[in-house]
Amino acid sequence: MSKFDSLPDRALELVHAISANLKDAAPKAGQWLETGAKLGVVKAGARTAGGFIRRNPVVAVAAVAGAGLLWYAAARRKARKQAEGEPIEGSARRIDARRAAPGGSRRRTRNGSDETAAE
Repeated sequence: MSKFDSLPDRALELVHAISANLKDAAPKAGQWLETGAKLGVVKAGARTAGGFIRRNPVVAVAAVAGAGLLWYAAARRKARKQAEGEPIEGSARRIDARRAAPGGSRRRTRNGSDETAAE
């Protein structure tokens, strides 16, 4: 007779219920582990960056200024493209509207009858 056979039935049911809950929580535990690892990497990266900035403030200021200049250049380029009327991204073309010949076009109404455009 083993140690587990001597436990009361209620205790065995409790152990089975807990083990079933742990099996259900296992996928979530993996997600928690990934999240914790990511937070640890971010924390270590922030600590390293803080130490680098403390030791080399000129390099950090130059990096921030360079990033600002890149952002400014991208914003100016986007504004210039938009002012020229060119598409910002993609391959869209502008199609100018043309006036139809007077009295020559017909359109259908909802009830199905034909109706002239001048009416």
